[in-house]
Amino acid sequence: MSVIRKIPLLGWIGIAILLGILTGPIMPEWLGNTFLTYNSIFSGFLGFAVPLIILGLIMPAIAELGAGAGKWLGITAAIAYGSTIISGMVALFVSLWIFTPALANSGITALGNGEGSGLTPYFTLVSSPGGSATEIVLPPALSVMTALVIAFVMGIGLTTIKNSILVSAAIEFRTIIEGLIRRVIVPALPLFIFGIFMDLSRSGEAIRVISTFLIVVLVSFGLTLLVLLAQFTTAGVIAGKNPLKALWNMREAYVTALGTSSSAATIPITLRSTLKNGVSAPIAGFVVPLCATIHLSGSMVKITCFATAVMLLGGEAVSFGAVIPFILMLGVMMVAAPGVPGGAIAAASGLLVSMLGFGDVEIGLMFAMYIALDSFGTATNVTGDGAIAIIIDKLSKGKLTGSAEVVEEALA
Repeated sequence: MSVIRKIPLLGWIGIAILLGILTGPIMPEWLGNTFLTYNSIFSGFLGFAVPLIILGLIMPAIAELGAGAGKWLGITAAIAYGSTIISGMVALFVSLWIFTPALANSGITALGNGEGSGLTPYFTLVSSPGGSATEIVLPPALSVMTALVIAFVMGIGLTTIKNSILVSAAIEFRTIIEGLIRRVIVPALPLFIFGIFMDLSRSGEAIRVISTFLIVVLVSFGLTLLVLLAQFTTAGVIAGKNPLKALWNMREAYVTALGTSSSAATIPITLRSTLKNGVSAPIAGFVVPLCATIHLSGSMVKITCFATAVMLLGGEAVSFGAVIPFILMLGVMMVAAPGVPGGAIAAASGLLVSMLGFGDVEIGLMFAMYIALDSFGTATNVTGDGAIAIIIDKLSKGKLTGSAEVVEEALA
């Protein structure tokens, strides 16, 4: 039993995919319908929870950002957001360039529950009625866009109120939402992904989907390395440092993040690596913990690549104009992504549905691919934090003080 508990989420996802592929062709119809019913319940509940996730994560994140170090917090946040957005733009350009000829004519059309497999959920959990007698309607309390606007309005408003009970309530609400993701949504993912691949396998598409995505995984990993080179080259030009040496000095943070898959857990190592690049202790103590939350260029690369690939597999025409608004909004979502495996893609799923029109199977594929490369995205995020620290150290010229104790506590 203890061995089972030690299996990481990625291990469970791998097991779910393998079992789904193997059992799909021989799955009894009644049991296959049961798994698709579970998928419908999970998908419907996720649709209900996404606006709450947006509200619970973004509102306190903005409120906390506003109570920091004045203009330098704003400058750091702007650089982190810009880095994340540019990473997404590069990922979109490369994805369209490489994936369009490779995936657009793949012939995979069964990206939908029961299409080609002959399976049907016994009932479905939906957000709005569609006229079927087997529907159970669970409308979300808010739409995705309404939740985003409320989160911004309330978050910005709370930055002007000191020692507010509402700020404490927002932070406690975030704790509830993070618990929902950590204890309900993430543990339920493997069975959801099992149902996806069981359905795809039964329709004869699973192997083609997996083999097709191998190129997506390779391109995504290559892009994360390219993003790091670009970030440290920029930092090197601004600060007059050797970018390759500065990047090499961050190797310990990169390797540690590969093992932890957590930006927060890697903060002490990221701080130590950042100091090796000559960044002052106050700057490192300010920038690294902040960017561990708001700078997610690696996560942006993964989600953009995977979303583009999924749309192409589904036979959709993908253009810059259609995806760029998604990237701009996703950059905001990444600021509040919770630090648990699968947390970022859970927070982003609302945008995937509302802005790109993803369905249950597309969301399942996004979860599976994102978690498969979760550690590499996290490693890219924390390593890039070192580049931002170099830039802020140069721009501030020692004017930002008072955060050295953060470094001392982290390295103690």
